[in-house]
Amino acid sequence: MKKTLLSLTLGVAVSLTSLSAMSAEKVKIGVPSWTGAQAIAHLLAAVVTERIGGEAELVPGNNATIFQGMDQGKGDIDVHPDVWLPNQESFTKKYVDGAGTVQLSQNPYEGNQGFCVPKKFAEENKITDIADLGRPDVAKKMDSDGNGKGEMWIGAPGWASANVNEVKVRDYDLLSFIEPIRADESVKTARIKDAVAKGEGYAFYCYKPHAVWFMFDVNMLSEPTFNPDKYKMVQPSDSPDWYKESSVATKDALKNVQIAWSKSLKERSPAIAEFFGRFGLKADDVSGFAYEISGKGREPGEVAKEWITKNSDRVDAWLGL
Repeated sequence: MKKTLLSLTLGVAVSLTSLSAMSAEKVKIGVPSWTGAQAIAHLLAAVVTERIGGEAELVPGNNATIFQGMDQGKGDIDVHPDVWLPNQESFTKKYVDGAGTVQLSQNPYEGNQGFCVPKKFAEENKITDIADLGRPDVAKKMDSDGNGKGEMWIGAPGWASANVNEVKVRDYDLLSFIEPIRADESVKTARIKDAVAKGEGYAFYCYKPHAVWFMFDVNMLSEPTFNPDKYKMVQPSDSPDWYKESSVATKDALKNVQIAWSKSLKERSPAIAEFFGRFGLKADDVSGFAYEISGKGREPGEVAKEWITKNSDRVDAWLGL
């Protein structure tokens, strides 16, 4: 009898342990390459592990990979931490509006994007507008490889905004003077640092929020005021002839930036899904995160945990407490 009771007790214990493991809140968070997205991804993970008591895994990927993972709903990738609209509209139209497999947050922060140059370089050469980059004297001072064109970083590979900027360089009639460069954001940051230190010319895609505003003295150049009639952008995911079919000769409209997650998460990890529904940041929050990480070289996870401690009331609100 004692052996039988012991066996039953162990069996129940094992069953409860297995049930607890199966019912644990879990999430896999996509991590795009830009610093702001990485910071938000670590913040989401820290809240899940520190406050919800769940499990969070960070999964590097580009926009296409992350949206496909959310669409499949199998838990390979559950959330995108930093969806810029309308930049990534081709993905939201496909998976949010079309397939209906992805949920978009209703708590965005505001983003602004354009092109920047070091402040000193701008002042010395009277550069205030994007058209100034097409002046031969300016382009010459931005030419570091001697090919006759000044280099301008337009974004990282896989960024929808980089595609927009490539079209802009063409439609602003800058191709004869400017060479659009795609590279990881770390390459851009190193190049800005070098240009500022040496007093050289350099132009790059820039946006707010971002750590760059805390790290360097830079100026955002003016562009023609946003005009929807002059802004037709077709992304590669929509057409193989996207570059020919696109026409962009105006500044981007201000952006709405928010998270997105797989609707399947509501069934698999309901507490995490509810948290995502309440989650929301301000642009200054993200700039601060980005500066601590890329400007000061701190670990993203450490920055996230520190922020949670200092902003417990906001985190409580996200958790419905």
